[in-house]
Amino acid sequence: MSDVLLEHPQPHVALLRLNRPEARNALSQSLRAQLAEHFRALSADETVRCIVLTGNERVFAAGADLKALLDAGPIEVLLLNNQRMWEAIAGCPKPVIAAVNGHALGGGCELAMHADIIVAGQSASFGQPEVRVGVIPGAGGTQRLARAVGKFNALRMLLTGEPISAPKAAELGLVSELVADEEVLPRALALAGQISALPPLAVAQIKEVLLAGLDAPLDTALMLERKAFQLLLASADKREGMSAFLEKRAPIFRGC
Repeated sequence: MSDVLLEHPQPHVALLRLNRPEARNALSQSLRAQLAEHFRALSADETVRCIVLTGNERVFAAGADLKALLDAGPIEVLLLNNQRMWEAIAGCPKPVIAAVNGHALGGGCELAMHADIIVAGQSASFGQPEVRVGVIPGAGGTQRLARAVGKFNALRMLLTGEPISAPKAAELGLVSELVADEEVLPRALALAGQISALPPLAVAQIKEVLLAGLDAPLDTALMLERKAFQLLLASADKREGMSAFLEKRAPIFRGC
């Protein structure tokens, strides 16, 4: 059976489920390759406007497959070009929502941080325990974590390897929404439906400008914002949205 399952639970929404329950959804080479393939295809699929990524009710993803790494050498790992697989997720132009139940540890935490919104259950936990096995995060964990929770909180997590609870992650800004465990996927799908009903071009521009501007000087980031605003004035969805508002009716956005 596939390591990643694709579903279409509602119009314009794709749901990706990690499917290695016997290994706590550890991120094997096969799983990462399948995940990247799905993200590339969904990025190009005009019928999909939002992607939800989840594990199961007990675990989101428990990190890398240590058995595969135990005897791996640097050149062997270098030649895998795993960064290309992660880039397929990081470069997805469509909003990605991570629905997290259970553990999101190591590569699982890094995977969740590749999303744009994280919905977590009360019993979920997040951590980067790589230091405990003699390595460091290798898929953006040091950089994305610091940008999410700040230098001092990130270093405490990274240097101790200790996980934090979902309520603590929400307090630090790592989690977007905290809900009851059984409400994680329904809430993520509801958010996906809400976003998918909005004009796709504007949604894509918001994501692109925000991410590009995070590490740019403020003047540059504001310029990117202005240009995106000006560009969207030419869209049919702008006219539809404003006309619908003035006419007090529901808009129909077509992504053009």
